[in-house]
Amino acid sequence: MWGFIYVLPWLLGFIFFFFVPLISSLRFSLSSVEANSNGIIVNFIGFKNYTEALTVNTSFNRILTESITNMVVNVPLIVIFSLFLAVLLNQKFIGRTLARAIFFLPVILASGVIMALDSTSLVQAINDTNAGGPIVGGLGSFELAMMMEDAGANEIIINYLTGAVDRIYQIVSQSGVQILIFLAGIQTISPQLYEASKMEGATGYEAFWKITFPMVSPLILVNVIYTIIDSFSRNAMTDLIRETGFTAFNFGLSSAMAWIYFLAVSLILLISSYLISRKVFYYD
Repeated sequence: MWGFIYVLPWLLGFIFFFFVPLISSLRFSLSSVEANSNGIIVNFIGFKNYTEALTVNTSFNRILTESITNMVVNVPLIVIFSLFLAVLLNQKFIGRTLARAIFFLPVILASGVIMALDSTSLVQAINDTNAGGPIVGGLGSFELAMMMEDAGANEIIINYLTGAVDRIYQIVSQSGVQILIFLAGIQTISPQLYEASKMEGATGYEAFWKITFPMVSPLILVNVIYTIIDSFSRNAMTDLIRETGFTAFNFGLSSAMAWIYFLAVSLILLISSYLISRKVFYYD
């Protein structure tokens, strides 16, 4: 009884604020929705909205493909960057608390009113610089590509890493929550494991791959799922769905786009969860 009482607020919120709109959107996606002085008129038309989204609309397939491609590129970069930063921030050094706050600051700056400044001012200047201009005191993507090409690196690896340089602001701004999750997980690892490995002569590199990485592997699964959902929740596809529904007032087509997008995200999540969960190590 107490368990039911504790989950009751979530259950009520799910039923009234999620489940009912979910069923309504499914109904709208299979119907022609019109609004007049008599209210909303819903006429069943089958899968015509889905056919229009996939075959008639000129933007849907292109934006969906771009969203999935960006997710495939960004998610590994964000997870690897978050794990690397969490390991560094877990070390003991002066100003550790300040450093942790600095790396979480982009999460705050990438939300609310500050997010609206993405097309102007300092944020745009950072993006323009990273898109190909020289980075003060470092390497731009062009210089990095030339250096790696001279070193004989594979072209695919060069394109991936230079793309990471161009996306550095996006990667940092979307890594704050993942860093906190990894940091909390690393701090739960028993120090006795590291002490035993040190007594056996293990190096820091070996301790990371034999202790830290396996112990945080469940959190890698959590962060991959979180990052996929986060990347899919704020991109050009959500803007297209919103504009189709609330600017063009084509609620049937907008709902069909949303359901196709939802099914694509669900499929990617299922595949990712299945592949990663097979490699997850759970410590007894």
